[in-house]
Amino acid sequence: MRPRPTTSRSRVPLTPLAAALALLLGASLVCGVTLGAAGLGQAEALRLLWAGLTGGTVAAPDAAAYTIVWEIRLPRVVLGAVVGAGLASVGVAVQAMVRNALADPFVLGISSGAAVGANAVILLGAFAGLGVWALSVSAFGSALAAMALVYAVARSPRGLTPLRLVLTGTALAYGFEAVTTVMVFGAARGEAARSAMMWLLGSLGGATWAQVPIAAVTVVAGWAWLRRRAEALNALAMGDETSAALGVRPARLRRELFLVTAAVTGTVVAVSGAIGFVGLMVPHLVRMTVGADHRRVLVLAPVAGAVLLVWADLLSRLLLAPAELPVGVITAVVGVPVFLLLMRRGAHPLAGS
Repeated sequence: MRPRPTTSRSRVPLTPLAAALALLLGASLVCGVTLGAAGLGQAEALRLLWAGLTGGTVAAPDAAAYTIVWEIRLPRVVLGAVVGAGLASVGVAVQAMVRNALADPFVLGISSGAAVGANAVILLGAFAGLGVWALSVSAFGSALAAMALVYAVARSPRGLTPLRLVLTGTALAYGFEAVTTVMVFGAARGEAARSAMMWLLGSLGGATWAQVPIAAVTVVAGWAWLRRRAEALNALAMGDETSAALGVRPARLRRELFLVTAAVTGTVVAVSGAIGFVGLMVPHLVRMTVGADHRRVLVLAPVAGAVLLVWADLLSRLLLAPAELPVGVITAVVGVPVFLLLMRRGAHPLAGS
C-alpha cells in the first residue's frame, strides 16, 4: 500500500513554482557575485564573471578585480547555495524523523560537536599541520564523534525513538556548548575569540573553490537519497504504527535518516559554521505552499534554502561594510519573526496543537 501524504492536498502547482525558484536562485547567484563592499561596479563584475565562465581574456589592470569576482565572491556564493540547500533538505528529514515541527538539523547536537573541533583549531592551534584544511577536518571529525556519541546514547532495544533522539541530542548539545564556552573564555588572544564567535554563528568568509566539490557531492548525494525515500518519509511522519502497517520499518528508516542527516550536517557545518534557522524555517514555508507530501517538499526546499542563504550572506557583507556580520545573525533576524508568525497562525501541518 502506498503511503499517503500527511496533508490532504497541495496548495500551489509544483512545476511553475520550481521553475520560478530556479530563476530566482540564478538571479540571486548573480547578485551575490556582482554586489559587495569592494567598490566594484555591477557591470564590471558581470563582465569579469562572463570572462571567467567563457574563458575570455582579462586585461592586466583588471587582474585584482577579476580575483575578487572569481576567487573570493563566486566560490563564496556557490558554497552558500550548497550549504543552504543542504540545511533545508536535512531540516525536512529531521522533522519527519522525530515527528517534531520544532526540529532542525542542529537538534541532534552534531553542530555543537563540530564547534568543539573547530574552536580547538581556532583557539588552541590544534591540527596546525593540516594547514588550510585544519578547521574543516577538525570540525567534521568532531561532528562524526558527536554523531557516534548521540547514536550510542539514544539507541535503545526499540531502536532510535523520536523522544530519545531529541532529548539526547539536546542534552549533549548543551554539553558541547559548555566545552566550547570554556575554550572561548580561556583564549589568550581576543582576535581568536572573535573568530570563534564568527564560526559559532556561521560565516562563509573563508570559502574557497577547494571546499565546494566535497560539500556539493555530499549534499546532492544526501538529497538524492532523501528524495528516493520520500514516500517512506510520508509514512514515518504519520507515526510508527501507521508506517509499519504501510510496509515501512520505522526503526531502520530512522537509523538510516540519522546517518544521512549527520553526514550532510557535519559536512556543511565544517565549511560554514553553525548557521541556524535555515533548516527550521524553510521546511515550514515550503509545506505551507505545496503541502506536506515529501515528494514535493524535497523538490522545493533545497532551492528555497539556497536562495535564503545566498541573500543572508550578501546582507551579512553589506550591512556593516567593510565589516562583516555572521550569517547566523541575519538568518535569526529573519527567521525568528517569520517562525513566530507561523506558530501564531498554526499553519504548519505538523504543528498540531
